[in-house]
Amino acid sequence: MFACVFSLQATSAPWQSSSKRRMLNHGSMSLNVRLSNLLSSGRWLLILTLNRPLELLMSSFLFSPYVAIELSCMIESISTTNPRIEWKKIKKGEPSYVFFEKEIAGDLEKRAKIREPATLVILNATRADTADYRCEVTAPNDQKSFDEILISLTVRVKPVVPRCSVPKSVPVGKPAELHCLEEEGYPKSQYQWFRNKEEIPEDPKSSPKFFNSTYTLSGETGTLKFSAVRKEDAGEYYCRAKNEAGFSECGAQMMEVYDINIAGIILGVVIVVTVLLCITVGIFCAYKRGYFTSQKQTGNNYKAPAKGDGVDYVRTEDEGDFRHKSSFVI
Repeated sequence: MFACVFSLQATSAPWQSSSKRRMLNHGSMSLNVRLSNLLSSGRWLLILTLNRPLELLMSSFLFSPYVAIELSCMIESISTTNPRIEWKKIKKGEPSYVFFEKEIAGDLEKRAKIREPATLVILNATRADTADYRCEVTAPNDQKSFDEILISLTVRVKPVVPRCSVPKSVPVGKPAELHCLEEEGYPKSQYQWFRNKEEIPEDPKSSPKFFNSTYTLSGETGTLKFSAVRKEDAGEYYCRAKNEAGFSECGAQMMEVYDINIAGIILGVVIVVTVLLCITVGIFCAYKRGYFTSQKQTGNNYKAPAKGDGVDYVRTEDEGDFRHKSSFVI
């Protein structure tokens, strides 16, 4: 018999099901699925058992982060005494060893361990552990000497509080953008916007309250764009980021929408132009009256005083030193 056991260290079941036991068909094999609660340890075991040894099984399960996850290959009724067991992690199509030659390897080297005979225990699982895990069994003494089990593991992370950007005030008729972003959740978050606690639909035509609004909303990027805001678009806005693990919301922020005062703008422009004109005229008048000119008397522009009757002045080499050229009689 070839069985695969998943164990989650948690106080609640790691999956949602209406039944704790179900029977599935896998080709010519039957697969018995049983969810069992171990009351003594508070752990849940998801047990899948095939009725034929060494057959291929691919399963996909979702787990929350920061718990211990056990993936086990339990091999029974085979002839080989010590089968070779290897675990590989496959991410983006690239395989890497997790358990090779009886030692933990790769990025799980310090966060995982092997519990004999073939149980892989991932301690404190994180989003980085999301991948496909393959258990390979080699049994040389058996009729079928090799087989494997492939398990697709997704570690879900609840979104953290998103970062929201809402403009405080926007004039009527102008464009506006609201942004919402969260990068910790896994799988990637989807976004919803709310106005006054009412969800904004992606298609405004689908709701009578938003029928006349001119916006586009992207649930992938979390961007809400208004091409021309209306008075009715004013209100408290907040964003919700959600994925399979849960959701988180940012706090509400008020966006005001106001009318543009055309008359006030025109009056302000007229006042500014008038003031500038008055200043220009004042400067021009002052210049014409000579308030912005000054004359300095120097040796080069000195003018000799007019000659008096009977007096003749001559200039010497020393500036400002004059003497009589001829005497005069009073």
